[in-house]
Amino acid sequence: MLTLFGGAGRAFFDAYGARRPLDPGFFEARRDLYNLYPLLFHVKAFGGGYAGQVRAILDRFGA
Repeated sequence: MLTLFGGAGRAFFDAYGARRPLDPGFFEARRDLYNLYPLLFHVKAFGGGYAGQVRAILDRFGA
């Protein structure tokens, strides 16, 4: 969720990666998959304003 609403920034991920490198493909695919559940919660809790983000992720992965 660190990248979902603006995130912690590049410096955070650089420092994190120095201690525990991120798996290849994290920012290319995994980030969106990890953010899907919290986005679905936001659609349910706060309304359809987040539905576009959910749809974009689902479209990206052909779902």
